[in-house]
Amino acid sequence: MELFTNDLLLRAEKCYLTENFAKRNIDVLWFDSFSQIKAYLLQEIPTTAKVGIGNSATLKSMNITKALCDSGNVVFDKTLGNTPEEIRELKRASLLADCYISGSNAVSECGRIVNIDHSGNRVAAISYGPDKVYIVVGKNKITATYDQAIKRARNTAAPQNAKRAGYNPPCIAAGHCVDCDSPQRVCFVTSTVEGQHVKGRLTLLIANEEEGF
Repeated sequence: MELFTNDLLLRAEKCYLTENFAKRNIDVLWFDSFSQIKAYLLQEIPTTAKVGIGNSATLKSMNITKALCDSGNVVFDKTLGNTPEEIRELKRASLLADCYISGSNAVSECGRIVNIDHSGNRVAAISYGPDKVYIVVGKNKITATYDQAIKRARNTAAPQNAKRAGYNPPCIAAGHCVDCDSPQRVCFVTSTVEGQHVKGRLTLLIANEEEGF
């Protein structure tokens, strides 16, 4: 499913990003839409697989949790929990799932994936545990440089995710990171995926649409 077929410049940028991630043992697949990514995931993930889900606005818009449950998969999605104890156990179970699906705060063309987490369960699963990890992003998450990826995660994603989660750190009013020590902050863990030791473990799925923070 090829993107940018009518724009030589964007095709070149796509190849540049793909090649940079390939050097780091990370596969990249391009899709026209999130609906195509959803269909791909449902095709690729066996119905017998246990699947962990990161709490991503992008994944929520895709309704991937329900689709996997309807397919017969056992799904560990913290938003399915009704109590703090259930939520905690779903987070823990996702670390040992067969595969894990997550969004991302930023992806740099140089081949790095940046995420900022509240409790750290998402970045933990991305880093280690599940044998297969899929990172789903829209084109709005792509940055030219690693520094821009960090900036995006801190100043664009973190404030909006804090608001989505019902917290009220100073960055919401400021509209950008203020490097606070507020108990309301959601940016306790910052993770950069520089590459993968196991080739084929992590696949980045990019849609030619904008979604999420």
